[in-house]
Amino acid sequence: MPVIRPRRLRRTAAMRDLLAETHVRTDDLIAPLFVREGIAEPQPIQSLKGVMQHTRDSLRAEVTELAALGVKSVILFGVPAEKDAVGSGAYDPEGIVQLALGDLRSEVGDDMVVMTDLCVDEYTSHGHCGIVDEHGVVDNDKTLDLYVAAALAQARAGSHVVAPSGMMDGQVAAIRSGLDAENFTDVAILAYAAKYASGLYGPFRDAVDVEIADGGDRRGYQQDYRNTREAQREVDLDIAEGADMVMIKPALSYLDIIADTAARVDVPVAAYHVSGEYAMIHAAADNGWIDGDAVALEQLTAIKRAGANIILTYFTRWFAENHR
Repeated sequence: MPVIRPRRLRRTAAMRDLLAETHVRTDDLIAPLFVREGIAEPQPIQSLKGVMQHTRDSLRAEVTELAALGVKSVILFGVPAEKDAVGSGAYDPEGIVQLALGDLRSEVGDDMVVMTDLCVDEYTSHGHCGIVDEHGVVDNDKTLDLYVAAALAQARAGSHVVAPSGMMDGQVAAIRSGLDAENFTDVAILAYAAKYASGLYGPFRDAVDVEIADGGDRRGYQQDYRNTREAQREVDLDIAEGADMVMIKPALSYLDIIADTAARVDVPVAAYHVSGEYAMIHAAADNGWIDGDAVALEQLTAIKRAGANIILTYFTRWFAENHR
């Protein structure tokens, strides 16, 4: 009986690369970028090492450099100078994301896929993802009208893909209907289909200056982290309503949801490697507890191995610079 030695297939780096089952590529990744109104210079985000709130000019330069590195897509988040109860900056033609979209489309055209986050928490004075009633509860149906207005503003400004992240019931159907009615039939929808009420969003909220009023939270509309079947129902509903792609957020704590979704659906599956996941790697690496680069690559590979076709990650530029 011969001795079985699987280690033969791991003996050299060349052998390991040859037989690797999962590969992360630069064009699998989407770079989340922040653009802030009313600043003269890019501002570092303290809890997101290496990530900036950009000016329009610095955003244009960043995207040009990312394109040269082989990055195929970015997603924009706006930080307005003023916020109000209805998040009007999200649908204002002169809102910061709409203006930045025009800049980027004139710079990179169709050579990159320019996506836009379609939520309003960055723009509302109360920090919720929609219109709130007198009790501070988000009104689902009134919020849908707001999302449609924002989708149309982004489409008119040149967005290739709108990405509704508010987790309102019926949001994809409303947005698809609104876009189609205005002949934006080529604008795709990446639905945040399974977005969990997670403790991993803190650095992102620093990045967009969001604080939920009166100590509130989003557990009434984001998903319960204890549930799996609920996620699959949300995914199925979004696809039935016209989503072209679906997203799971966060990624690492929900690899099972990514794998279940990828095995079941016939549309591309995205996963968001969120701000807290990114920040934890840097915090541990800065303390000398882990090899940050090795862990970052391991985590991105795990997300891809679970079945994600595309990954939104703050490591996009780092990956493109080091793993071409």
